[in-house]
Amino acid sequence: MSESGRKNRRDNARIRMSVPFELQTEASSSPIRGATADLSLSGCYIESIYPFPVGTNLDLQLSVGSTVLVAATVVTCDPQVGNGVRFSRMLTEDRETLKAFLQAAQEAQDAAGKPGVI
Repeated sequence: MSESGRKNRRDNARIRMSVPFELQTEASSSPIRGATADLSLSGCYIESIYPFPVGTNLDLQLSVGSTVLVAATVVTCDPQVGNGVRFSRMLTEDRETLKAFLQAAQEAQDAAGKPGVI
């Protein structure tokens, strides 16, 4: 099914952007670092050749100028590609920081004429 034919189940539009992250799972002893492929107020996509199984709980630290702490759950697993991640919990101040960051990023992409919302 084409992207336009799929029902969008997301609460918030995702913006294509690379944001550094560090994550931990209950099973990992050391943090895993990477970057998002897209980001929204309610989730993100992380690229990885070794994705996590659906249902894996993650503790994420997103670097959006300051560090935003997020509890998240893997909701999609694309083998050798990555994971769709839904944010399940974050502090109010972290949510406001992420919201301001996303608004500024969207405005910058709009001003540059780049398609960013997916």
